[in-house]
Amino acid sequence: MSRKKFCQSCGMPMEKCPEGGGSEADGTRSETYCSYCYADGAFTWPDGTAAEMVAFCKNQLRKDGCGRLKAWLFTMGIPKLDRWKNK
Repeated sequence: MSRKKFCQSCGMPMEKCPEGGGSEADGTRSETYCSYCYADGAFTWPDGTAAEMVAFCKNQLRKDGCGRLKAWLFTMGIPKLDRWKNK
């Protein structure tokens, strides 16, 4: 499996992940999900939905000073990410 450019749960650029990716159960780095979304081989927010993730990410981006349009642009693709595609 090749390393993804963006977290396939929240859409954050993997290069921005402070841990370099989430962690698998065996301690290796996930190449698919960031450390905010995935730890110890499981999602940190297992029962969340794509719509809830979009709302959460928009809120975080707004807290960081991102405008409404930019926050919308950064989050509009979340439902198409691997984690949410078939849900």
